[in-house]
Formats: sequence, structure tokens, C-alpha cells
Amino acid sequence: MPTKQISSRRTKSKPARLEEAKRLAVLETYQIMDTPPESVFDDLVRLAAFICDTPISLVSLLDGQRQWFKAKTGLPGVQSTPRDIAFCDYTIQADSLYEVEDALADPLFQENELVTGEPHIRFYAGFPLITPEGQALGTICAIDQVPRRLNAAQREALRILAREVVAHLELRRMHRQLEEEKAKLEGLLRMANDAAESLYLNGGQNEIFIKQDHKLVRVKTSDIRYVEALGDYVNIYSGRERYTVYSTMKELETKLPSREFARVHRKYIVRLDRIISIESDALIVEAGRNADQGSTLLPVPIGNSFKAALLNRLNLV
Repeated sequence: MPTKQISSRRTKSKPARLEEAKRLAVLETYQIMDTPPESVFDDLVRLAAFICDTPISLVSLLDGQRQWFKAKTGLPGVQSTPRDIAFCDYTIQADSLYEVEDALADPLFQENELVTGEPHIRFYAGFPLITPEGQALGTICAIDQVPRRLNAAQREALRILAREVVAHLELRRMHRQLEEEKAKLEGLLRMANDAAESLYLNGGQNEIFIKQDHKLVRVKTSDIRYVEALGDYVNIYSGRERYTVYSTMKELETKLPSREFARVHRKYIVRLDRIISIESDALIVEAGRNADQGSTLLPVPIGNSFKAALLNRLNLV
């Protein structure tokens, strides 16, 4: 395959500068530059070198000044090079394979310091890493120190590997964005509960805020009938709704008004005015109301360590 004749970098036109600004903005959203090695990218460059039968393979990302290697094999001690000597800078200007069979015979590269000096590049083949936004962030490339060319199967494999690199970059970006959203939501949840607690302490209406399906839901404590712990989660039964939240009983207990609720078992908190009767080892709690059948009653066990305090609060001792 002959070398694609893409002109060397000169002063860019205004449209080209605008496109490059867009490309760099997209690159920034991945927050990938200067991050530590990750095994998934290391594995992909090893696979590229094996398939293309080359001693060097790179996942290269280009910012405004340099090409930086997220993953590399066969190029020890080098983490980046100036962008203006990067073969990959030509690759990202197209949307297909860019191949240089013999750099010493190519006027575009024969004076390049990566050709005349270490690592003495003679052969280069790279495929651009094109994002869903259509921006080429960098390349996955195979490099050799002797002239050669890829066969059709190797070229197709490099194209597939480029898609795999982009897929993992996308997963990495989405995971980070989800973690950021989760942190924001948890911060809002803390602020909301602090505000609700402040209202309660000042005689206002008592409420708690819980996270459900990536949303904050406001729940009046006067509507809560009982709370049940299930492993790392807590079920809150309020009106006709059941909310499942990632919490502990101890944490939730601090959010409920103590004069209205009681911990009666390691797995249960009940609202005192919903207790219908007390048996020797259980409470009968009104779990809900049905228009046809009236109240729904639920037996809730009483833990021995909680029983005396509960009876005292109900003035039964």
C-alpha cells in the first residue's frame, strides 16, 4: 500500500483550527492523558504487535503539543514524543488505515528524527481512534525497524483493535461520569437530610430524603409505618409505597424522630402509633389499610435487648 500523501503540518486555516479545538475538547472529556497504565490497553497493544508481527505497538493519544502513549510494547523508557514529529499526527487526519512501507524512502518522513534516530522507524501502520462524536483522539499503531507492508487480514485486525480501544475509552468515560453523578447525588442527599433535620429540630415538618432510581425522593416520617433491614439494604414502608435504600438500620434510625419510632429488633424499626397489640415475643403492627379489607396486620418480632425499653416507652412496665 503506498503512503497516503497528507501534507505536513503548516499554519492551519480557521476551519481546521476550529475542528482541532473540538477534537481537543472531546479528548478532555475522557480525562485519559497522563493516567497510569491499564491492563486492558496493554493487552490490546500486545495483541496488535502479535497480529502485525512487529516489535513495537502503541496506543497513542494526541493533545495540542505531543503524542502520549497510553499503552506501548517494545518502546521502553519513552512515554511521549513531540506531536510535530509524530507519524500518528497524519493518521488522525483520515478515517482509515495510514501505512508507511519504508520511511527512509518517503520524502515526508526520511528526515524525521524518529527515522534517523531512535527508534529508527522504517515501517508504520496506524488506525485512528474515532469517538462516537467523530473525533480522532489518537491511534493504535504497529511499528517496525525494517520495511514491510501488512496483508489484508492484518489491516482488518488493526481496524477491529482500534474499535476495541475506543469501546474501552467509552466505558472508562461513562464509569467516571457515573461516579461523578453518584457523588453529586449523595452530596445533595446529605444536604437535603441536613435541611430536613434542621426543620425538625426547629419545630418544622419532619422529612427524610432517600435516593431512588437516581432521584431524590422526599418522604414524610409521619407516613412511615415500619422499616425492615435486608442485608446491606433497608426497606422503608410508607403509605402504599416501599422504598429500598442502601443504608444501615443505625444510620436510618438517626434520621427518624425518636419520640415517634422505636427499634424493636435488629431488623425492624416501627412507628409507635402503628402498634396494635403486643404478644410475648412479637408486636402486631398495622402495615397498611385496604379499602375492601380494612387494616393489614403484620407480626414483627421483638428482640430481647429491645423489649424492656419498648414496654417502658409504652408505659407498660
